[in-house]
Amino acid sequence: MDKDEIDQAILNITQEGIPLVEEPFEELAKQVGISRDEVIRRLKRLRSIGVIKRLGISVNQRKVGIVANAVVAWKVPEEQLESVGTLLSSYTEVTHSYGRVTIPGKWEHNLFTVIHGYSRESVESIAKQLSEACGIMDYLVMFSNGQFKRTSVKHPF
Repeated sequence: MDKDEIDQAILNITQEGIPLVEEPFEELAKQVGISRDEVIRRLKRLRSIGVIKRLGISVNQRKVGIVANAVVAWKVPEEQLESVGTLLSSYTEVTHSYGRVTIPGKWEHNLFTVIHGYSRESVESIAKQLSEACGIMDYLVMFSNGQFKRTSVKHPF
């Protein structure tokens, strides 16, 4: 793969954050000195060859008022694990859902979800609603005490 300077510039800019404007690729094109269509073509090519896996959004939750974050550990019968996990994942307040191995007699919660909200009360209310929706009453809500510095992975292109 050629280390094209324009590709490098596009990667550098997008890794720092695509501008939050009506035409973000037009803005990126101006910065790099090519057309909007060329930016899109290059991004598609970089994705097709595996340099870019995806373009996604990362929201600074605290800036939009989301200050309560919790992991909810659910004790789900093994035969219901997939269906409950799928149901819980379908809720917009749930950003992650994953199964875990249990330790009999010590830790028997086998499904974890992450819920974000504007207050602890709202997160607890969401967890209760989810519990009622999936029929799982044995769950623990564990709030985070702080936020770690969040950074994106930088491509060494």
